[in-house]
Amino acid sequence: MHLRVFVSALVLAGILACASPTRAEESLQASLRAQLEAQLNQVAEHLDGVLGFAIKDLSTGETFFRLPDTVFPQASSIKLAVLLELLRQAQEGKLSLDEKHTVRRREMTVGDDEAILNKLGDGTVTMTLRDLAAFVLVLSDNSATNILIDRLGIENINAGLARLGLKETQLRRRMIDLAAARRGNENVSTPREMLTLLEKVRAGQALDATHTAEFFRLLWLPKDSPFHRALRGSVAIADKPGALEGVRCDSGIIEIPNRPFILSVMTTYLARDEDGERAIQEIAKLAYAHFSRLGAWSRYGRAIPEK
Repeated sequence: MHLRVFVSALVLAGILACASPTRAEESLQASLRAQLEAQLNQVAEHLDGVLGFAIKDLSTGETFFRLPDTVFPQASSIKLAVLLELLRQAQEGKLSLDEKHTVRRREMTVGDDEAILNKLGDGTVTMTLRDLAAFVLVLSDNSATNILIDRLGIENINAGLARLGLKETQLRRRMIDLAAARRGNENVSTPREMLTLLEKVRAGQALDATHTAEFFRLLWLPKDSPFHRALRGSVAIADKPGALEGVRCDSGIIEIPNRPFILSVMTTYLARDEDGERAIQEIAKLAYAHFSRLGAWSRYGRAIPEK
């Protein structure tokens, strides 16, 4: 009997030894982590401006932060909150994503020369709320965004964010409202809160399964963004970038086999906007390289060939 117990204990110890990382493995990965942290902070320190980020490995929970709770302007990244409220109201039956909306000239955003809807005829185009959301996420169309904001209600969007525990993430004005911006009514969030928003949606803590899938179906649509420009190719990216004068940001989920991660990078007080774009791309490349290695290589860092 004692022999059986002894043998069972040895077998269990062997299983745990294989399943749990050894001190040697932990030391190797700690060195890799320290290297990434140094590289990330170097990018931030070399930027003529302020940069914050939040990164989370969704397979292990490992995180990397810089100024995670600092409030940054969000520019178009705040449209993630609009998308979330659209799907929440659809889930609750307050609206249908197939609801039709005829685009009118009076709804167009004044001062926005880039919006696609602004170039359409008055009352000549009818589209669904789902279609408008696609315009918001792919083309970042501000007129489409304002149509949705008016349909959903700013107070409802902010109440939904508060229910998720996001205290600093707020939609304070419609898009391209310069008068409101001059009064200090900026749309804001923090790196940690944008990460949390995406994490909770992905985990099914904000929407039911059907509407969670629809949230990401729309967010996966291809777009021009710092993350997409940094990680060209077959990388799956669900993100929403933002850009204003002196401000650049991007928040999203990057799906890597075995190592998906959330990345939120925010910059402000930029001396040169292009430097902010470049810094976000560098952060994305560094994070992608780190998690790709962890996902594809052995626990000791060997890149084992598939064949």
